[in-house]
Amino acid sequence: MKHEYYYYNKEQFLAEPKLPVEVLADNEAVFREIAKEMAEEIKRKNALGEKTVFICPVGPVGQYPYFVEIVNKEDISLKDVWFLNMDEYLTDEKEWISKEEPLSFRGFMDRTVYTKIRPELVMPPEQRVFPDPHNPGYMGELIEKLGGVDICFGGIGINGHLAFNEADDSLSAEEFRNLHTRVLEISKETRTANAIGDLNGAIDDMPKYCITIGMNEIYNARKVRLGCFRDWHRSVVRHAAYGEVSGHFPATLMQQHPDALLRITEFVAKLPEEL
Repeated sequence: MKHEYYYYNKEQFLAEPKLPVEVLADNEAVFREIAKEMAEEIKRKNALGEKTVFICPVGPVGQYPYFVEIVNKEDISLKDVWFLNMDEYLTDEKEWISKEEPLSFRGFMDRTVYTKIRPELVMPPEQRVFPDPHNPGYMGELIEKLGGVDICFGGIGINGHLAFNEADDSLSAEEFRNLHTRVLEISKETRTANAIGDLNGAIDDMPKYCITIGMNEIYNARKVRLGCFRDWHRSVVRHAAYGEVSGHFPATLMQQHPDALLRITEFVAKLPEEL
């Protein structure tokens, strides 16, 4: 069956999306806007004397250098900020991969974010949280204790996954939305796409397992902000904005979220023949 929305030109795509879409000039503009929203929300919550709780991705990652720059330049305290990272790769024994491995999301956040922010501003280590394969329920418990997530930031995978919530045709949309943090096997589609982006195509060396924050934790964030900028995102964003809401393409669930926004580049908004 041919999916007409995959072939919508920019005008058709932006006509009636079921998920709000914001088109920005290029990758830098998308990343800067994400970083700006992160900083503005933290400043707003700091002024109220309240905690800021984000679910954060390692993909997209282009926002982090801009975020670090803003925080350091504007002296924004992160002492009451919690970064709950979405996911991490696991070994075949279902343990976190080493922080020293290039693919480690924990290592990435240390190298790119936490060690780049001035020590007097950065949040303490206990507020930099990754889902734990030995205690997956902790993430949900922590979110409840903190009073919920202010904003979930993320991207969309090749099969519509958010974090590593892989597509599952056996679940209804409601069942998929209720999935919690868990260990799971990564699909071949995701491993292939990530191998192309992160390991020069070395799919055999891509981890087969991961720990991921659940769709339940993502969906119940007060705001969801997604960024898409790759060439194959053209079809992904069209499916997310026009496809049937289902576990077959998890990003479609965001059509029903009360405050979700998809930020994309002009490159993604247009089909190749429009460029």
